[in-house]
Amino acid sequence: MPVKADYHLFKQGVRPEWEDPQNKHGGKWAYTTKERKGVPIDDLWLNLLLATIGETLEDDNDGEIMGVVVNIRKGFYRLGLWTRTVGKNIPNGGEGNNAGGKGRSADQGKEVLQRIGKRFKEALGLPETEQVDFTGHTDSAHSGSTRARSKLVV
Repeated sequence: MPVKADYHLFKQGVRPEWEDPQNKHGGKWAYTTKERKGVPIDDLWLNLLLATIGETLEDDNDGEIMGVVVNIRKGFYRLGLWTRTVGKNIPNGGEGNNAGGKGRSADQGKEVLQRIGKRFKEALGLPETEQVDFTGHTDSAHSGSTRARSKLVV
């Protein structure tokens, strides 16, 4: 994939933007590597796409996954998995809500996101020593960067 490329795959009707009504209460699991040499980014992206299309990253009633992205830059690669919530209920159920936090306690929501984060890491085939981080889109927007402080780590 070429440098400065951004690819995404999202549910129909969902834009890959924080501002999309279906994303605005959500967040993102991300794996970033500054070491590009020897990193099989095409394979990582393919594995993530297949896991997303095959619906293996979440349980049937989770309703969390909105889409996946890959960013190719000169200094790093980043793969991300966007979720509908940050583990809390969505105010008014959210637009197009099909589960996404509805009726879950904060602890239950956190458990769902942790499980998704672990499956994201497994789909990428990352070793235990590598880490994936979760941040909310609101936190990222307020910090003015996609590199806001992590809420969860797997």
